[in-house]
Amino acid sequence: MKLSQALLRIAPSQTTAMTDRATELRAAGRDVISLSVGEPDFDTPAHVLAAAKAALDAGETRYTPVAGTMALREAAALHFARDLGIVVPPSQVIVSAGGKQAIFHALLATLDPGDEVLIPSPWWVSYPEIVRFAGAEAVDLPTTAAGGFRITAQQLEAVITPRTRWLLLNSPGNPTGATYPAEELRALGKVLARHPQVLVMSDDIYAPLRYGAGAHATLAAECPDLAGRVLTVSGVSKSHAMTGFRIGVSAGPEWLIKAMARLQSHSSGNPASISQAAAVAAFTGPQDFLLDWRERFRARRDMVVGAINAIPGLSTPVPDGAFYCMVDAAPLMARFGDDEALCLHLLEHGVAVVPATAFGGRDGFRISFAADEARLSEAVRRIAEAVQ
Repeated sequence: MKLSQALLRIAPSQTTAMTDRATELRAAGRDVISLSVGEPDFDTPAHVLAAAKAALDAGETRYTPVAGTMALREAAALHFARDLGIVVPPSQVIVSAGGKQAIFHALLATLDPGDEVLIPSPWWVSYPEIVRFAGAEAVDLPTTAAGGFRITAQQLEAVITPRTRWLLLNSPGNPTGATYPAEELRALGKVLARHPQVLVMSDDIYAPLRYGAGAHATLAAECPDLAGRVLTVSGVSKSHAMTGFRIGVSAGPEWLIKAMARLQSHSSGNPASISQAAAVAAFTGPQDFLLDWRERFRARRDMVVGAINAIPGLSTPVPDGAFYCMVDAAPLMARFGDDEALCLHLLEHGVAVVPATAFGGRDGFRISFAADEARLSEAVRRIAEAVQ
């Protein structure tokens, strides 16, 4: 059977592939701890579940507007103002079936063959694949642990060309947990101000899961003069443990939101009505549970970082946010050959992680510490045993 050239340009997600392999092994009776998926292990808040049940009982099971219900667009506008410092009307908000769909639609609606998209690496696995699917070129902006896994203004200036159409920023980042401080965003903004053809995707899905002091900084708030070409992506999956509800929200210039809605009208139509009702409650209801979640994630982070750095041949910096550690295993490559072989070796010892090559990196792997403390402790023990 013939497949499209667009599909042949992209590879399957290695994070889901590793998670699926771990699930298969567990189904076969193997004891495997999966640290490969980015999914909070906490229960969805009770008030969110109650809102979903109430929507079902009220018969809210019909089509909604493609871009989302007005109730959710208003609730999302509240979220963007309260949590990210971005003031937008509901007309500049779109609801999607997860943040991934919003990113997919924004890029497909704006990219042509020959366009370039700047992506700092290590990157989230789907960024370059979506760009390639659209026929554009993914341009790698490598970062290092020593540099905090962040690009600099000088680095950005050096790679922008007349063909540059987008810069993708993810803060806090997956897979590194790196977070851009306000002053660095403003420095990047000065560069972008000189290149008006460049749009910016600000993926802030992990913003509620920061471990540093002060408020979260995002480009549209720090550089309001650029707001007309910044799309800020957020949602409820990570902040409210609602991954299965599949709700993302994005704020940006009205022309782009309308373009995304046009594409969405022919792809999925509206997001699930029940999920939208639950997301309204997530954004407008109590947020104090996040204080406890953050502290528990912080404790897990500190435990995993300390344990990994105690294993000869492995090291990891302390992530600023999200729930990932990017582990450097370069000293072990002479023994294992590459990081994919190392990850398969760890899988045979009962731990599923994702190789750095899946994220545009090399010689390492990503750990998700979104698992309970006992499983994390046992997983790190198995990793130490596997690489002895």
